[in-house]
Amino acid sequence: MAKFGKRTRAAREAFAGKSNLTVEEAVALVKNNAKSKFDETIEIAVNLGVDPRHADQMVRGVVGLPNGTGKTVRVAVFARGAKAEEAQAAGADIVGAEDLMEIVQGGKIDFDRCIATPDMMPVVGRLGKVLGPRNLMPNPKVGTVTMDVKQAVEDAKGGQVQFKAEKAGVVHAGVGKASFDEAKLVENVRAFVSAVARAKPAGAKGAYMKRISLTSTMGPGVTIDVADAGVEQ
Repeated sequence: MAKFGKRTRAAREAFAGKSNLTVEEAVALVKNNAKSKFDETIEIAVNLGVDPRHADQMVRGVVGLPNGTGKTVRVAVFARGAKAEEAQAAGADIVGAEDLMEIVQGGKIDFDRCIATPDMMPVVGRLGKVLGPRNLMPNPKVGTVTMDVKQAVEDAKGGQVQFKAEKAGVVHAGVGKASFDEAKLVENVRAFVSAVARAKPAGAKGAYMKRISLTSTMGPGVTIDVADAGVEQ
């Protein structure tokens, strides 16, 4: 049997027997037990009643968390000329065209968000097998294929979160840091859940949101009452 340290045992005891909490209760429990030496990320996972293998059941979208994520986001922009200059002025970390494509093809992906102007998509399209599995492929549905690169870069830097259902129908994201005030974490959680609810696809059948879980990087998880999260099934 595995032996757990004092901190882990205390956290397990604090979570024992608790489930389907209100958002406020879940945030307080997870935040107060995130006691690692680093600032843990508060993470949410939503189990959906969809099969993403079917196009009419795919769930994807974007949400601007009201209090940001607490994470420094590195942004790459595929653009030329004036739009490349606009991206740099907006704070993009990496800007390029074919030269950036070659860097990515070489296996160096030193960014968390990828934005492209529409005219660059023939170039970016060659990187589908590299960027796709990492959920970095620019997509007009989430605002990362756009001529307004300034706004896209500012949104990415300002706490915007993209989400996409994985094969098992699970959507997950970081919704803040343990150092955040509880009220700010609650706002972020509710904003994320609301965005996923609005992204309900036409092909979804039965209960849409089956389970909502909240955890910290190193801590146990707890379930949130779907009804308390404000979701209408």
